[in-house]
Amino acid sequence: MIEEKQLLLDEVKEQIKASSSFVIMRYMGLKANKVAEFRRKVAGLGGSVGVMRKRILIKAAEAAGIGLDSIDLAGHIGLVYSNGDPAEIAKCVFTFGADNEKCVAIAGGYIDGQLYKAAEVVTLSQLPSKDELRAQFLSLLEAPMAQTLAVVDALLTSVIHCMDNKCEAENVENSTNSTSEEIHA
Repeated sequence: MIEEKQLLLDEVKEQIKASSSFVIMRYMGLKANKVAEFRRKVAGLGGSVGVMRKRILIKAAEAAGIGLDSIDLAGHIGLVYSNGDPAEIAKCVFTFGADNEKCVAIAGGYIDGQLYKAAEVVTLSQLPSKDELRAQFLSLLEAPMAQTLAVVDALLTSVIHCMDNKCEAENVENSTNSTSEEIHA
C-alpha cells in the first residue's frame, strides 16, 4: 500500500513539474458525464485534469518546491494542468463551474512560478484571452493609420475635384467665347 502511495505521489510531483501552470479546483456533485465533458474541454485547450487526495497534493507540491499553505483546500480537490495559456485554462474552469450549478470552483493556481489565491485566478479567468488582447492591440495601432489615410485620401480627392471644377469652368468659358465669336462673325 505504501509503495502505491509513493508511486502516486511521484506521478503527481512529475505532472506538477512538467506543467508550466495549474489551477487548483474544488468540486462536488459532479456526474460522470460532466467529468468527461470537462476533461474534453480542458484537453481541447492542451491541458489535463487530475483528481487526488489533499494529502498527496500537498506532499507532491512540497516535493516540487511549491507551498500550498495559503490556499484553502476544503472539499474535494483536483488539478487542471496546463502547458499553454493559463488564462484559457482558468477561464475554462470558471465557465464550466458557472454553467454547471457551481459544481466546480477555483481554489487557487500556480502560474509562471507564483502561487495565486482563488480570487486572483478568477480575475485572471475573466480577462480577455491572448488572441483577444492581440486583436485589441492591433486595432489600436491600425486605427490612427486608417484615419491618416482617410485624411490624405480626402485631401487628394478635394484637390482632384477642384482641378476638375476648374477644367469644367474653363471648358464652359471657352465654349461661351467661341459661341460669342461665331455670333459676331
